[in-house]
Amino acid sequence: MGASSSTQQHPPSEQSEVESLAASTGALPLLQNAFSKLAHPQTSTLPLQSLQQCFSLNYDNLICETPKVADSFRVLLDNLGPSIADLFFVPEKGGLSWIEFLRGFVKCCGRMPASMLLNTLLRVFATTFARAGLTLKLEFESGDADCKISGFLRPIDVLMIFWMCWTMWWDARTRKFSKGKEEIFQPDVNHLVLSAVESCAEVGSDVNFWDCNISDLEIQLPVGKFLTWTLTTVPSLTDCFTQFVYARLQSCVTSENPSEISTSSFGDISSTKAQDTHLLSPGRAWTISLTFRSSISEEFLKLCCPVDGEEAEENLLYRSSLHGRGLNRFWSNIEGYHGPLLILVSANSGDASDHETSARKWIIGALTQQGFENKDVFYGSSGNLYAISPTFHVFLPSGKEKNFVYSHLHPSGRVYEPHPKPVGIAFGGTMGNERIFIDEDFARVTVRHHAVDRTYQHGSLIPHQGFLPVESLILEIEVWGIGGRSAKQMQMSYKKREELFTEQRRKVDLKKFASWEDSPEKMMMDMMSDPNAVRREDR
Repeated sequence: MGASSSTQQHPPSEQSEVESLAASTGALPLLQNAFSKLAHPQTSTLPLQSLQQCFSLNYDNLICETPKVADSFRVLLDNLGPSIADLFFVPEKGGLSWIEFLRGFVKCCGRMPASMLLNTLLRVFATTFARAGLTLKLEFESGDADCKISGFLRPIDVLMIFWMCWTMWWDARTRKFSKGKEEIFQPDVNHLVLSAVESCAEVGSDVNFWDCNISDLEIQLPVGKFLTWTLTTVPSLTDCFTQFVYARLQSCVTSENPSEISTSSFGDISSTKAQDTHLLSPGRAWTISLTFRSSISEEFLKLCCPVDGEEAEENLLYRSSLHGRGLNRFWSNIEGYHGPLLILVSANSGDASDHETSARKWIIGALTQQGFENKDVFYGSSGNLYAISPTFHVFLPSGKEKNFVYSHLHPSGRVYEPHPKPVGIAFGGTMGNERIFIDEDFARVTVRHHAVDRTYQHGSLIPHQGFLPVESLILEIEVWGIGGRSAKQMQMSYKKREELFTEQRRKVDLKKFASWEDSPEKMMMDMMSDPNAVRREDR
């Protein structure tokens, strides 16, 4: 590669430098194959139109919860591919040379700081927005990736940024290019948009997070605050763009006719839409995955894009409405699972008879790095707390204490305890003053102010939480296994062993009771006839 006439005009050192930058991403073999596949055989240059076609997205059916936003977003997607090609790939006379093709890829997916990657993503969004004829109040000082960005974003703009990233991620995830059923499902990410509004809006902005329409909010979010919020809350958001570019070029290589790549088929998305009935919907699972830069992110992404509905259900270990309420029911379903677990709690802050506050439902969550244990003390090595709905926030370990998890059942034996330990599940805080406490009946959850907790970072788990403890009625509890297939198989093996031991204990060896003298019937009759008689076992 690089021996064509169009690249001979460049110094060898320049070509080596660009190839070295591309090789640092691990994509140099892919780029060589893609350039050979897309380049014109006579001129050895890549037509810009072929690259625009390679990145293009066209859908016949767009499923969004807001029809008014869906129309604008469809126009945005139609201009995404051409915008990427025009923004990063600068053609020479006759088309793109090998060096310019590599330079464009490095600008998209090169190794650079997270802030520069985020600036690149925002530039893609702004360019696509302008190409679609939409208005955006953003200004870039220069064409560099680390340039200063000024201006504001509206909540509807933030929503479309997240939908664009979701579309690019799913397209890279599925990597199906055909002329079959073409539709895309946009998940509910309002909790993520409202999180940005809560963190970035100017002082004095009063938003009812339980009852608001994103498209109607006229709040201006300073782009500087939005960039800071993104880097701290969803640092993996930029991966959606880099994975999309890589996957599209890879699909151009594997396709028999690259010029016909213009649509992407997402297959049957009914299983994904069906997951919206769970507390861990695809949008929430995707949001949580964006908070990680580790292998556990992949396990959450599998829940967003399952092969079929059963694959997602396999990871649902417990659901109170399905398996029954209470700590014992909970324990029988999660016992033996040794891997990361995500527990979600849906509750209602208002009284059932209060019509004004009955709609104030919220969801919080906790992620543990290992399974639950029956202990009367706090344990665990790490974990996260989450405010899931109506706004999203993540609270990482503070490093000051290690009271990550508390899960205690009633003792099996009847032992007198002068100071009994609380029975239930808790996260953070101290004994009797936990940050989150779920009672043994799974009827109520108590959420306390972060001042009582030195284990997790500070912040409100519920909007307008206040300093006083919040005690609410539990609507639903879910526990999802995030340890992968191996952790699930180990739990199944554990349950089979427990069932085998239980069955063996139930069996009675009749040979031991062959004679009347040793039979339990004679023992019972003797006890009834003379209960005060001295027996061998009492001597």
